[in-house]
Amino acid sequence: MEAGGVADSFLSSACVLFTLGMFSTGLSDLRHMQRTRSVDNIQFLPFLTTDVNNLSWLSYGVLKGDGTLIIVNSVGAVLQTLYILAYLHYSPQKAKIVQTKSTQRLSFSLTIATLFCSASWSIYGFRLRDPYITVPNLPGILTSLIRLGLFCKYPPEQDRKYRLLQT
Repeated sequence: MEAGGVADSFLSSACVLFTLGMFSTGLSDLRHMQRTRSVDNIQFLPFLTTDVNNLSWLSYGVLKGDGTLIIVNSVGAVLQTLYILAYLHYSPQKAKIVQTKSTQRLSFSLTIATLFCSASWSIYGFRLRDPYITVPNLPGILTSLIRLGLFCKYPPEQDRKYRLLQT
């Protein structure tokens, strides 16, 4: 196997691994929703955008005849749809990060997973010189960086529900 083939194979495997890892971060949210019967600290938008993204990539995978894209995005679409249905079932209202100045309702693990997933797919698309893979993943990088900025601006330790007593 030539060097480019090894690198492409490694990068393809990394994309699959990071993507499945990103999809699985919602499992903890799903457990939380089922356990508490609420959406207390969970955001809806990442589930929706990821599901739309999965369905788009699934269509592209079918058009291109790429089994990896088809399998990964089928798994993702099923999981994201499951998360959305659970969220809608348990949701009385939507959370607002900026208004509450709290990242309590924002998933740090999903933010990091999305950053790695989007970055690896963008690099993979760049390596293959395929803008249809590279470009759609750039918003994932951008939105992950924005969410990381929110974590910096509103650190989790500010999410206390109590105030320290002055002595």
